[in-house]
Amino acid sequence: MAASTAQKLHAIKGERHLFSSSDDNIIMKQIQQTHSPEGRDLDVRPVLYVVEEVLQRANPSFVLTTATHLNQLEPVHEATQHTGLAPMLEAIAFTVHRISYEVTFKCSGAGDAHSTTMAVFHTLSTYTWDAKAVMALAALAVNYGEFWLTVQLHAVNPLAKSLALLKQIPDIIEHTDVLKARFDAINKLVTVMLSVTKSIIEFTELPSDYISSDSPDVTTAMAHIPTAVYWVIRGVVACISQTIGLIGIGHEYISSTTEAWELSTIAHKLANIHGHLTKQLDLCNKYIDGKRHHEAYQTLVRLFETIHIDNLKILRALIYSKDDLPLFDCFRKKRVGVDVLRRKIVMLFISDLDISHEELFILVQIYQDIHHIKTERNYEIVWLPVTDRDQPWTEKREDDFNRLASNMPWYILHHPSLLQPAVIRYIREVWHFEKKPILVVLDPQGKVVCPNAIHMIWIWGSLAFPFTSSREEALWKEETWKLDLLIDEIDQTILSWISEGKHVCLYGGEDIDWIRHFTKQLKYVAHEAKVPLEMVYVGKSNPKGIKKAIGIIKEEKLSSYWDDPAMVWFFWVRLESMWYSKTQHGRSVEEDQIMQEVMQMLSFGGSDEGWAIISHASFEMLKSHGKKLHDCLLDFENWKADVEVEGFLPALAKALLPYKTHEHCTRLILPGDTGQIQEKVVCAECKRPMEKYVLFRCCKD
Repeated sequence: MAASTAQKLHAIKGERHLFSSSDDNIIMKQIQQTHSPEGRDLDVRPVLYVVEEVLQRANPSFVLTTATHLNQLEPVHEATQHTGLAPMLEAIAFTVHRISYEVTFKCSGAGDAHSTTMAVFHTLSTYTWDAKAVMALAALAVNYGEFWLTVQLHAVNPLAKSLALLKQIPDIIEHTDVLKARFDAINKLVTVMLSVTKSIIEFTELPSDYISSDSPDVTTAMAHIPTAVYWVIRGVVACISQTIGLIGIGHEYISSTTEAWELSTIAHKLANIHGHLTKQLDLCNKYIDGKRHHEAYQTLVRLFETIHIDNLKILRALIYSKDDLPLFDCFRKKRVGVDVLRRKIVMLFISDLDISHEELFILVQIYQDIHHIKTERNYEIVWLPVTDRDQPWTEKREDDFNRLASNMPWYILHHPSLLQPAVIRYIREVWHFEKKPILVVLDPQGKVVCPNAIHMIWIWGSLAFPFTSSREEALWKEETWKLDLLIDEIDQTILSWISEGKHVCLYGGEDIDWIRHFTKQLKYVAHEAKVPLEMVYVGKSNPKGIKKAIGIIKEEKLSSYWDDPAMVWFFWVRLESMWYSKTQHGRSVEEDQIMQEVMQMLSFGGSDEGWAIISHASFEMLKSHGKKLHDCLLDFENWKADVEVEGFLPALAKALLPYKTHEHCTRLILPGDTGQIQEKVVCAECKRPMEKYVLFRCCKD
């Protein structure tokens, strides 16, 4: 016994020298000389699952928790039921047992670990690299599993008790505190060996259709795989050696930490290798994902260029086809497949998770209006939430998604993760989605009939159904610049004033002093001119600051105002939508009167200064910067006589002519849709080309 122990200690000292001076290049040449695979393609992953099950149970913690509950063992991994597992195990069983016995025999003598490892390589010479690693681990599972099965059952099973006595296995359970360092080291080594082996298998499973074996990333990894397999097998030899060391020796030896040091050294070596393989594997997978995404993107491009008999092919390409029920019906509260959309007009509502309450509220109202008007339900809205995949899916984002979904009466994608990267790319590059929500309309055959109907919905609501570009163009042909177009159904009271023949003044800005002076002076002029006048404060496109202005207007009773923020928001978003709608149809400021008027209104909305627009009988309209208009009103006595002859608005327009604005700074802020904005935009004030700037703003408050 003493001689055997001395031999083992001598071998360990020799291994210390090997660990400190071994050259991986020399090892590489040695193992390459043993490698002559026969071309057999073995599916070793199911075998690895079984090996992992054994090694997870072969440890002191599992033994201690199951020794008294032997009939409550965890179920075997489902991989053990794999149809190809039995033939695979039958094919490799003899070789696996041969390795186990060979390593056991050599570790029982004075042979060094490197020679034993090379002997295993010779035995496995005809197998692929991944098969070598798995079969060596299988040999360890057989050896280590038998050892721990005997330890586990020796107290309750007479056969195991006799076997433990013959093998002279010490009372492991009673000395776990002494052996803890060694078993911890074995468990850590086993874990990293399994991880490295899984990485090796993953390299063999890389799809050749997307990445070739001579790819730089694959080549770099494959150059390290033989070394990785060497250290896996070397770890197997070390673990079996530890098992042998516990048989037939006294408790005075098992407390040694030398073996734990040896195991930790191998584990450290394998951990470094695993880190390198993981890095290369990530690079390969990113390359493959890129190729797959590009292929999927090109498929989408081709599909949208092809004529179809219905829309299912298009929808299945856009909406995750691997899930049979990718959609959620918010009205019926159940998951459904894309078949429910077959041969229907499908409006794809595309947005991120940052949708304003006003946007969603008004869109829902318009959706319900269409539902009441149309007796035949041949249209549907589907929400496709576009999220940043680089950001983790947090509980807050989940709550945001659920909150929005709970307020939608249409179909939604069951989860944002079902929107594939290629689809997101198509949405961004072809449909120009950035930040602002868009509504892409597909006809019953899946053809895009409007790349973004959100603008015509804001302008005309349900009247724009079925929301095609041709319908949008037809609606514009019927429109002229008038107060009815500006107000629409935002404020029924204003429409009543128009029909009653009253003069209506809409004004805005956040200069409180100007608001006070302007409203007082306009009321005075209207009274003196004997014209019925109503005034409404409509704020500005950026609502910051208007709450204070509304509060003062309300308190001092300066004029009417919109207390509901949704009305203010909708007024300005409709103006923006008019701009984008016209732009989508190729109109320009120089040739389109409505665009000219809208642009000036938007420039008013983007300024802090006061402004006003005065209308009579819908068609008669006048607009002006606040200071110029206020100065002109102060001079009312000089043009008062013209009112009786020409009418109030014509007289005011004539009086304004001398009040030219020589110096001005017009700001036109157009949120989102930057890819659609014309390169050249002329100033509404002086008709000269405007200078283009880029403004980034995170919020409107």
